[in-house]
Amino acid sequence: MKILIIDDHALIREALRGVFKELKPDAVVLEASDAAQALQLIATHPDTAMVLIDLSLPGRDGFELLSALRRDHPAMSVVVLSGFADRANVRRALDHGALGFIPKSASREVMISALNLMFSGGVYIPPEILAAPQAATPIGMPGKSPAELGLTDRQIDVLALMMQGKSNKAICRQLDLAEPTVKNHVTAILKALHASNRTEAVIAASALGWVLQR
Repeated sequence: MKILIIDDHALIREALRGVFKELKPDAVVLEASDAAQALQLIATHPDTAMVLIDLSLPGRDGFELLSALRRDHPAMSVVVLSGFADRANVRRALDHGALGFIPKSASREVMISALNLMFSGGVYIPPEILAAPQAATPIGMPGKSPAELGLTDRQIDVLALMMQGKSNKAICRQLDLAEPTVKNHVTAILKALHASNRTEAVIAASALGWVLQR
């Protein structure tokens, strides 16, 4: 497994390298201090499995780079690591396809737990964001499984890929479904989770503690 850390602070990269070596001893950990260097490394190592990206990068907006990575390398898992862990930035990162959002203020133990969750296919959202009133578990849903909310096996597959930041087109390719079919599944998922968009659905699923794999 190859992992790329994009951060302009050498101490942050060093700390994360130690975390990854603890979690994945055989992983090849690559490092970049800015977007240009990161794109060069990705071009050289297109099989990179996970990218950790700081939103405050010299020379290029972090959200712009995040969008470019998700568009051009849909198979890569992209995780945001930022010191600006407010609700707006977390939602925006998820909207741009991030698999999770880890605050830089998080302890080593929290980072390890978050990365383990994402390695297993889950989405990590800071607990303080999930605890916000807008992110509360929908009424009548605590402890319920996807099946108990009426989601079919195929809709659970679609939701699992949504939680990985996959676009409808990527879901179509992976599940061999027509785009209208995927759109219908997404609509059913939003209705079941009382969500008005994909990001709210991912937050609601995370608040319910669902870790879905596909």
